Amino acid sequence: MQYGICLLSVVPCRKEASNTSEMVTQLLFGEHYSILETGEGWIKIKIAYDNYECWINIKQHSKISETTFNTLQKQIPAYSNELVQVITNKITKTTFPITIGATLPLLKDKTSAFESFEFAFEGQVASNKKKTAQDIISTAYLLINAPYLWGGKSPLGIDCSGFTQIVYKLNGYKLPRDASQQVELGSPLSFVEEAEAGDLAFFDNEEGNIVHVGILIDNQQIIHASGSVRIDKFDHYGIFSSDTKKYSHTLRVIKKIL
Repeated sequence: MQYGICLLSVVPCRKEASNTSEMVTQLLFGEHYSILETGEGWIKIKIAYDNYECWINIKQHSKISETTFNTLQKQIPAYSNELVQVITNKITKTTFPITIGATLPLLKDKTSAFESFEFAFEGQVASNKKKTAQDIISTAYLLINAPYLWGGKSPLGIDCSGFTQIVYKLNGYKLPRDASQQVELGSPLSFVEEAEAGDLAFFDNEEGNIVHVGILIDNQQIIHASGSVRIDKFDHYGIFSSDTKKYSHTLRVIKKIL
């Protein structure tokens, strides 16, 4: 087995080994992975954080050893907690931006060092310590107006489940990548009136498939990524858009994660 790590700001992850294939998720700086398959100019990877499988261009791959991979698996995670912040490559003396939720591998004394790599980071850091529902809402508000992007995980473009995953990640809770996976977690609520800040609401289509997820601010408002990260009215029918004055999503279930 071979292993790698993302040392670029944001790397697109494809459904198939092609630049024109659908982007299904993204790698953020510092995320590590195992290599499942090698193609012509592409590698199929499994992202360590959420076990998501996808393809990345081999030009955007940085190799690490099995020893380093195992060390990263055991680390106490540290994440960038600012929308966008610069990180400095201390070897090449160059800087580049990283986005909120990026991982800072083996961070110590503002330095992330492993193998021959060494980066300096002066920004705010979040750990994997479990925080409160209000902390989750505060983090969600940071991403207000981030544009919707299928497969996106950054403030420059994010999808509904990428939004919930990043917000929960920064507050000490690990969610799978897709809404259809996230709905398997937590305890279901019987009534909307029981919902509280930080609960996840899931929505389905006419076929009954889970197609959307958002974070409840209370039992009457939801913050979610639809066109952009926005706040809409919420009730037992679903999400009521203030723009169209219609219901945009049909409620399936509310889950309590905390």
